Amino acid sequence: MKKWYFGLTPKQRRLLLRILASALLFAAVFAVEKLTAWHKLIYLGLYLVPYLGAGWDVLWKSAKNISRGQVFDECFLMSVATIGALVIGEYPESVFVMLFYQIGELFQNLAVEKSRRSIKDLMDICPERATRITSDGEEEEIDPEEVQAGDILLVRPGEKIPVDCRVIEGDSSLNTAALTGESAPLDVSIGSKAVSGCVNLTGVLRLEALCEYEDSAVARILELVENASFNKAKSENFITKFAKYYTPAVVGAALLLALIPSLITKNVTEWVYRALIFLVVSCPCAVVISVPLAFFAGIGGASRRGLLVKGGNYLETLAGAKTAVFDKTGTLTGGKFTVTELCPAEGLSERQLLTLAAGAEVYSNHPLAISIREAAGDMKITKPAGVTELAGLGLKADFGGGNIVWAGNAALLREAGVDFEAQKDDATMVYVAVGNRYAGVIKLEDVPKPGARKAIAALKKIGVSRTVMLTGDRRASAQKVGDAVGIDEIFCSLLPQEKVQKLETLLNKKAPLFYVGDGINDAPVLRLADVGIAMGGLGSDAAIEAADVVIMDDDIAKLPELIGIAKRTRYIVLQNVVFALGVKFAVLGLAAFGLANMWLGVLADVGVAILCILNSMRMLQKRKKQ
Repeated sequence: MKKWYFGLTPKQRRLLLRILASALLFAAVFAVEKLTAWHKLIYLGLYLVPYLGAGWDVLWKSAKNISRGQVFDECFLMSVATIGALVIGEYPESVFVMLFYQIGELFQNLAVEKSRRSIKDLMDICPERATRITSDGEEEEIDPEEVQAGDILLVRPGEKIPVDCRVIEGDSSLNTAALTGESAPLDVSIGSKAVSGCVNLTGVLRLEALCEYEDSAVARILELVENASFNKAKSENFITKFAKYYTPAVVGAALLLALIPSLITKNVTEWVYRALIFLVVSCPCAVVISVPLAFFAGIGGASRRGLLVKGGNYLETLAGAKTAVFDKTGTLTGGKFTVTELCPAEGLSERQLLTLAAGAEVYSNHPLAISIREAAGDMKITKPAGVTELAGLGLKADFGGGNIVWAGNAALLREAGVDFEAQKDDATMVYVAVGNRYAGVIKLEDVPKPGARKAIAALKKIGVSRTVMLTGDRRASAQKVGDAVGIDEIFCSLLPQEKVQKLETLLNKKAPLFYVGDGINDAPVLRLADVGIAMGGLGSDAAIEAADVVIMDDDIAKLPELIGIAKRTRYIVLQNVVFALGVKFAVLGLAAFGLANMWLGVLADVGVAILCILNSMRMLQKRKKQ
């Protein structure tokens, strides 16, 4: 059964208990003061109990920071304000300020912990153990870090894949949600790649380790997430610098407010009290806490969707991006050939043409052969007795009894003496012939991803005004894909170095640009762009290394979602800064003219901080897809 503190950390539980105990003591002492007429020193002693119970750590931290030369922080401001209130006899206000400040600290801790937990839960992919098959066939449990490339591993249902592996025995389904945010399981069989961190759901798998743990996808992703906080957004850096100068300035202003009017009016207590309110209100914690927290929560919210962002600075840049540049193959398209049209000769059906070609290609590992076999699916295929591969042409499959099937390009059929007419089309062609009789042609193309057109349209709706494609493919092929998905400008037949040169001409300091590529052959362009976004392919090493953001499941439909998260994060940051500073400066003015008391000062500080923290935490909420 869950305890009443709902999974709080030990530190948070201790702070909560201190707040509750100090609040009860404060209420009791406050009631005693109202019902009795004792000497003020007795009340001071009584109020010191809840005061020290709530704030001893604040006083201690302030003293330690002062000894290190770090004077002007929120602990110093709270210490000076509350001790000053005790000195001038405002005991209840002093205790209440400290209590409410600690409530704000608890909210901050809860918010930060929730952000961390959202990432930690998502990235709870680190395997605890691995089962290795020894040379004599025995099983031994080892630490994943002991796995060596080439080791044979056994993974049962419910266990995590310890390192990146290749399936050598068994069929199963893998839960890839921690890596991709995708709930649908991934089916694997002999020859399939099984990425570390995925959970085996059904069958027992025997795997061959492809790398050591430190080089696996899970280790790289965990390192990426852990280091995300080091890349601060400009807003975060500005707030840090702002607090550095703002806090000493308000302390100086409070000192002047206490001294100058006191010398003129001789009413020291009144002006010291106003100065203390000034100090309480001026504490910059609402802005200093909520701005980094908003970016941290934004990174956590993106991670839940399988979008790994390496720092708040990239979220901030994406929020203002106006130009999107795309690679073609593997980014806008699926990156593999798909049968798009079957053109059988007279007297043959499409099914007969496909089974002929699939039978001839049954032993080939060529990408075109694999695509043809996939298109054939469960069709009954006759396997040839022998196959001869003809480099640059295709293959000759002997089915016995003089039954020869040719499958390849037009030059192959001409060499075989087949009478046919080659087709003029931008698609890749596989011509098929039986003996010297033409059987037909199969057209294959690298077709756009299903969600590519919608993704481009959605980007334009949310402020990306210019879309560009950079590709090494021919003009006709590139134009066909570009028109299909809605790209504005297309630059084709580019060598890798020419892609870099073209991107340099597109870069604009006033309007950030992001580049989306597959992370393998696009590494130089990914690094050059203001933000490089890689289609991660379930943890592609190159993608994780080169890019600033990784879409872990290659789903281009998540791109508008990423930009939406970035814009929403920036909007929440702006809300927090405007609201916090607006309230603070308003109450500072009221305090200087004696129109605000300590209670209002506390609300203007801790109350605003809590509201800003809660506002930042909205980034962790799951929103329905538009």
